[in-house]
Amino acid sequence: MDLKKNYINGEWVAGQSVRDNINPSDITEIVGQYAQADAAQTRDAIAAAKAAQPAWTATTPQQRADILEKVGLELVARKDELGKLLSREEGKPLAFGIGEVLRAGQIFKFFAQEALRIEGVALASVRPGVDVMMTREAVGVVGLICPWNFPIAIPAWKMAPALAYGNAVVFKPADLVPGSAWALTEIISRAGLPKGVLNLVMGRGSVVGQTMLDSRDVKAISFTGSVETGGRVAMACASRGAKFQLEMGGKNPLVVLDDANIDLAVATAIDGAYYQTGQRCTASTRVIVQQGIHDQFIEKMVAAMKLLKVDNALKEGTHVGPVVDADQMAQDEKYIDIARKEGGELAFGGERLNRETKGHYLSPALFINTTNDQRINREEVFGPVASVIKVASYEEGLAVANDTEFGLSSGIVTTSLKYATDFRKKSEAGMVMVNLPTAGVDYHVPFGGRKGSSMGSREQGRFAVDFYTSVKTAYVLA
Repeated sequence: MDLKKNYINGEWVAGQSVRDNINPSDITEIVGQYAQADAAQTRDAIAAAKAAQPAWTATTPQQRADILEKVGLELVARKDELGKLLSREEGKPLAFGIGEVLRAGQIFKFFAQEALRIEGVALASVRPGVDVMMTREAVGVVGLICPWNFPIAIPAWKMAPALAYGNAVVFKPADLVPGSAWALTEIISRAGLPKGVLNLVMGRGSVVGQTMLDSRDVKAISFTGSVETGGRVAMACASRGAKFQLEMGGKNPLVVLDDANIDLAVATAIDGAYYQTGQRCTASTRVIVQQGIHDQFIEKMVAAMKLLKVDNALKEGTHVGPVVDADQMAQDEKYIDIARKEGGELAFGGERLNRETKGHYLSPALFINTTNDQRINREEVFGPVASVIKVASYEEGLAVANDTEFGLSSGIVTTSLKYATDFRKKSEAGMVMVNLPTAGVDYHVPFGGRKGSSMGSREQGRFAVDFYTSVKTAYVLA
């Protein structure tokens, strides 16, 4: 089995150790072996990025656009191949893996064009004979710390704007999913990017990530992951004056009103709560149902859950793949146990499953008769576990939806324009969905939340320019 190496200063470099990449659908299969960088190699990557960045930011927008376009086109062309790799290492069904690679390609193509649209502003000064110009410049060396649940899309939506706006990148993927990160880096290594502009350092967060946080040469960190780790990133960056951008999760509500189309409501809840094994920060983990429709909704929800096929990610017809690894399975089961002890009634699922291949299979779980103060409704599980909270009215549903320390995504299912409009205005979330799942966003518009879900400027779309550039104001005596 070929060892996949780190990419530092334009060279493929062996690490200080090797990590096996295990298929969660079949834990007897090793997807690949990947080098693990140490602190010294991470410092080498940072130094290479620092040295390469001035020349990169001095290139023309067209040069940067051409490289990003080439990357996007290859990702789209290889979506089936790379989607299979993604599904093998992360566990999401093949259709989702292919779709994620396609999305990554679209992101690179989008930011190829954004490289040509970096804007400035000229204003008349309040002083005669003086011109004032505001321009955007690259931040410098940017560290990207990415999660395992979207192993190519999230690196793409961080990396593409970073490169488009003239920054150099040090990229640390999640330990569990180095394959997609390595494949993305290999594509970029052949696209014409100067050496040192992009560096891939695979390894432990406590080693690679901490070295990036400690380096004064890393001027900005974009992080997606847990609340706990995000807090450490914020403190480390703030202590040395670096920019930071944090996406840290959610406890997203889906409000279902009495006037809802019940079949649409059930389909929306199933999609949001259980697809991609519920391992999405935008998943609908709190389903808030008005009392008039509550019992019928539960009945139809359970019936729909019984039809979900939990199996190998590559098997045709699979709706829900495995949990990503044994640690995540233990966390899911811990919260299922907590929910039971706190009085929640398990209406369906929550059991380990045996399949043809030995993997981390868990039947999607639905708790009913829960209250919003229970831990199952306060803390992020990050698995195929959802709970139902009964409410008397729209007003109570809105209050419960907003009663959380998170604020990433929220949704409502209703046929009422009045309630849909009011919810869109009053929901304390960064993204609001009306008659759509809370999970599932477009690549060309801003992504991010409020409260404990996000910190810093938005990701994706044209709003990404705010993080990856700094504004300079210049005064000129005419």
